[in-house]
Amino acid sequence: MQLQYNTRLLPKRSWKVWWELIRPHTLTASIVPVLLGSVLALLEGKLNGLLFVAMLLASLLIQAATNLFNEYYDFKRGLDTEKSVGIGGGIVRHGMTPQLIMNLALSMYGIAVLLGIYICAVSSWWLAAVGAGCMLVGYLYTGGPLPISRTPFGELLSGLFLGFLVILIAYFIQTGYVSNTAVLVAVPSGVLVGLINLSNNLRDHDGDKAHGRKTLPIVLGPKKAIYLMGIMFAVSYLWVVGLVITRTATPWIILALLSIPKAIRATKGFVGKTEPVTMMPAMKATAQTNTVFGLLIALGLFISYLL
Repeated sequence: MQLQYNTRLLPKRSWKVWWELIRPHTLTASIVPVLLGSVLALLEGKLNGLLFVAMLLASLLIQAATNLFNEYYDFKRGLDTEKSVGIGGGIVRHGMTPQLIMNLALSMYGIAVLLGIYICAVSSWWLAAVGAGCMLVGYLYTGGPLPISRTPFGELLSGLFLGFLVILIAYFIQTGYVSNTAVLVAVPSGVLVGLINLSNNLRDHDGDKAHGRKTLPIVLGPKKAIYLMGIMFAVSYLWVVGLVITRTATPWIILALLSIPKAIRATKGFVGKTEPVTMMPAMKATAQTNTVFGLLIALGLFISYLL
């Protein structure tokens, strides 16, 4: 079947359309890990402002490009239509050409590479391989012959490469090493980034199943996937408590528990829902949980630095 975009629609060039294309609600999944890694480095008395800004911009560009790759390949594989739920749809709803979306994504990757070269030159060229791995996962999530988005491993890989490892990279470029504390603090953040992916797959369950995908909610079933979400939220909060009890991190990170109501709202928001549009508030709450959780951890770490 030949796919066509709606040529009757004139491409809209307003800032709002371009802003929606990069799916801004997902960008905190890039901001929070960089912030956490940098604050952890600050506790060691090491923070280079230019490196922080370069890392933050590179992370944001990779995330935004990943979203555009998703836009491009979902259209090419017939997953996006004018009736699709979500804030993307630059091709199907705004008349943009698929090539325009791809070119924009590749341009963002190109700028991220230039920033990466600067980061490696100042810190270590070993980071090039790790950064390339993160970019490759971003592309292969929806691109390539076997997209990660078709498998049950999307949550694991997004959490690992776009959450956990980003914290360690942000920490390493400032300090030149990776501490046990940084690794342990990075774990719950990686989990929450993976849950953002899970929330997206829960919303898209029916459409993904119709197109032969085997995402985690399809393999487990929606009910078990929601149970898994609740369990992993609980693990993240218990992990924080464990860090405090074992004196691995400052007691101030207990502030992260203030985000628990968001996590409860996110999990309950999926219960009993079958229509994608009714799951949008729960998806938003899932992303907000990651943001608030991470910011509160960073605040707790910063307070301990001041004290």
